[in-house]
Amino acid sequence: MAMQDRAIRTRRTILSAAAQVFEKQGYQAATITEILKVAGVTKGALYFHFQSKEELALGVFDAQEPPQAVPAQPLKLQELVDIGMVFSHRLRTNMLARAGVRLSMDQQAQGLDRSGPFLRWQETTLNLLTRAKENGELLPHVVPAESADLYVSAFAGVQVVSQTLSDYKDLDHRYSSLQRHILPSIAVPSVLAALDLSVERGARLASELSPEPED
Repeated sequence: MAMQDRAIRTRRTILSAAAQVFEKQGYQAATITEILKVAGVTKGALYFHFQSKEELALGVFDAQEPPQAVPAQPLKLQELVDIGMVFSHRLRTNMLARAGVRLSMDQQAQGLDRSGPFLRWQETTLNLLTRAKENGELLPHVVPAESADLYVSAFAGVQVVSQTLSDYKDLDHRYSSLQRHILPSIAVPSVLAALDLSVERGARLASELSPEPED
């Protein structure tokens, strides 16, 4: 059991080091040598867990995806809002989350399949919007698949702008603003009035969830 625990810790150490290097340098410029240096492990230890730089990048994706579960809410639209709020908070406090976003947005990352995070976010969003429609939370014209695609695309764009202009410091505000613009076009008025879109909600929910290491 001790050997298994050590292997888990070593894998986590390697992923953390890879996240630091990917987040700082991007996928193309990152090297196994630099990741080994940051991790402080042997080449054999790294290759025991990951066979290539691509596997390391996919490991970073998997370590912070799919979107973290949030407490169940009577309104599924509130759950949808909450998932993005918690993730926005994590982007300010968690290196793996930042590295995962950097990799998924990195158009220079040749040979890396970057579709996974987008597809998982889309699946989660579609599921919640479908349940919201079944609950009568959505306006009659809303097609959940179309709205899910728009949500993921818009949230990705907001993350890029926030990272570029403030290193994610204003992402909570930008995400809340995004919701205030999108939700009136899909939610019935009574549901819209009941949603909590406050900027502080993400940090509050994150503190209630199981604690995770922060930078």
